[in-house]
Amino acid sequence: MSETDRRTFVTGAALTMGALGAAPAAAAQGSPAAPVTPAAARYPKPPFPVQRQPWPGLASRMNPRPDHGETSYKGSGRLAGKKALITGGDSGIGRAAAIAYAREGADVAINYLPAEEPDAREVVALIRAEGRKAVAIPGDLRDERFCRRLVAEAADQLGGLDILVNNAARQQTRPTIADISSQDFDDTMKTNVYAPFWLTKAALERMTAGAVIVNTSSEQAGDPSKDIVDYAMTRAAVLNFTKGMAKQLASRGIRVNAVAPGPFWTPLQVSGGATPEKQRTFAADSPFGRPGQPAEIAGLYVAAADPALSYSTGQIFGATGGNGQPA
Repeated sequence: MSETDRRTFVTGAALTMGALGAAPAAAAQGSPAAPVTPAAARYPKPPFPVQRQPWPGLASRMNPRPDHGETSYKGSGRLAGKKALITGGDSGIGRAAAIAYAREGADVAINYLPAEEPDAREVVALIRAEGRKAVAIPGDLRDERFCRRLVAEAADQLGGLDILVNNAARQQTRPTIADISSQDFDDTMKTNVYAPFWLTKAALERMTAGAVIVNTSSEQAGDPSKDIVDYAMTRAAVLNFTKGMAKQLASRGIRVNAVAPGPFWTPLQVSGGATPEKQRTFAADSPFGRPGQPAEIAGLYVAAADPALSYSTGQIFGATGGNGQPA
């Protein structure tokens, strides 16, 4: 490359990066090219009001209510024509992913527990408002037979399955290992590890080249908190599962990636995932001084499944608010 060509390349790259960095501002002015317009400067910071809900909790009852991108996410056709199944798609990060996928042109099936039906109805309405097909399939992922039925029903109703997002998770805070009962441990393992295993097996019977599996891990995989050790174990397992399956499925043209969130404001926190003391100051010690909002991570779930990133597999897409991410 000549010096003139080199300068042209560097200048062009700088302009491109500048445009990307300016996207939120452009979106605020109504530019259709900007995919997301998060009002990050206005997102709530601790202290938060202490609130308790029975597991699994509802986003619609949280104070402050999380932002899932309901009014801010603007799609650009990156997943046009795709068929996606998202577990835990009624609230939190799964809800943000479902909204983003629909606005990127995908038809979406969501799974959730029956107790989460009020939140799920809101998501279904948001998906259909984009002119996309929405399928709601409640059920308990701790049951292997249900997991197989879930995949079959989603694929049948959507007319195929291109994307599986293993997102649903159980998190319950326990001060010591002595406080984690065998039932607690079993419920967490089955929800967070067994279910992605069962769902992936079933999905692969229907997936063809170009399909993608996106798993939700966590910063907890590499930096576990002392009072959610069983949850942290499962996030490390999912990370390992992602990397191994990426290698196994590359020859079939199927990609496997993971998203690793840091502290995000979701029903996990108010339904037993954090103590009242931790909830009040949740993420106050993060570099941003606040937890992330689900809307701020939705774009990573789109990127992890985007056909344009066809060489990206076994990758960990992190959004930890500056705390680093698992390797």
